[in-house]
Amino acid sequence: MTKHTSEQLQNFLDIATEAALAAGAILQGYLGNLEAVEEKGRPGDLVTEADKNAEVAILDVLRRHLPHHSILAEESGQLGDTTSEYLWAIDPLDGTTNYAHQYPFFAVSIGLLIDGIPQVGAIFDPFHNELFRAAKGLGATRNRRPIGVSPTSQLSKSLLVTGFAYDRRETADNNYAEFCKLTHLTQGVRRSGAASLDLAHIACGRLDGYWERGLSPWDIAAGILLVEEAGGKVTSYDGSPLIISSGRILATNGKIHQELSTELLQISPLKGWV
Repeated sequence: MTKHTSEQLQNFLDIATEAALAAGAILQGYLGNLEAVEEKGRPGDLVTEADKNAEVAILDVLRRHLPHHSILAEESGQLGDTTSEYLWAIDPLDGTTNYAHQYPFFAVSIGLLIDGIPQVGAIFDPFHNELFRAAKGLGATRNRRPIGVSPTSQLSKSLLVTGFAYDRRETADNNYAEFCKLTHLTQGVRRSGAASLDLAHIACGRLDGYWERGLSPWDIAAGILLVEEAGGKVTSYDGSPLIISSGRILATNGKIHQELSTELLQISPLKGWV
């Protein structure tokens, strides 16, 4: 992988920030004023005019500054030079179902992978005006102030978060049983509905651990780097290096990582409803 200077990464981060804030302004304007909410295929997999217009705003910023970079966007798919070492994974509205119901947990997520490795991430929560940013080796921030993961060192003392994939109704490969078991073993498990913010909240110490399956690269590319730069750990369920395309992720403050991984691997799926 090409070595990049701190100045180069900071420049990419500033561009990601510009794009995230532009998209966030659009989401703020549409909130509570949607005219069209559609399903993209599976029940609950929604798209709105806010998603589409926010994505256009992001693409405009990236193409203006970085016309030769490749882009993987939730609504538009793969764009640009597919041979480029630079891939921007963008979700213009993570938490569309929340947004459509005016439930205040959604975000813009913009991550830059260089040769497949997350190097820059910006996540903007436009409802709470919280901007999370990170670049490799430069640390993680919330509203420009440094953040770090929680000090929780025992699974029994932890607060976790997860999400449920859109195909949960059709597959036995779901996390219902994991949700129940880990609710029993911890101080609680939350289900927020926006993977990027789950990761951002791990990074700033509000949550201690997160696992989920059925994810796309644009859901997690930015958040992975936030957690790592804040001092946390991100892997596959079994603790091996994360493969982003697998759609499965385990992210923690690092201190409960092994314990949570061990428990996840021991839980049998709940198949009764499938």
